[in-house]
Amino acid sequence: MLLIQVKIMPASPQSDLKKVKESAERIISEHGQKLLKDEIQPIAFGLNALLLIFTWPDNESPDTLEQELSELDDTNSAEIVDVRRAIG
Repeated sequence: MLLIQVKIMPASPQSDLKKVKESAERIISEHGQKLLKDEIQPIAFGLNALLLIFTWPDNESPDTLEQELSELDDTNSAEIVDVRRAIG
C-alpha cells in the first residue's frame, strides 16, 4: 500500500476549497481508496493550495486519479508531490 500526497491548486483565491475537497474525496473513494488527511497550504496573495493524503494500492498507477483531480471544477492543477510505501 502507498501513501500519496497530492497538491491541488485552485483556479483563483475565491475558489471554494471545501467543495474541491469534497469532490476530490468522492473521486478517491470511487477508486476504492480512503482520504486520510487534508490541509490548506498558503501559497501567496490569498491563494491557498489543498493538500490531500490518501492510500493507494502499490500495484496500480495513480496517474489516472491525478488527471481526474486536475479536471475538477475550480481547479487549476493537481500534482502528486509525494509517494511513500506504507509500513505496517
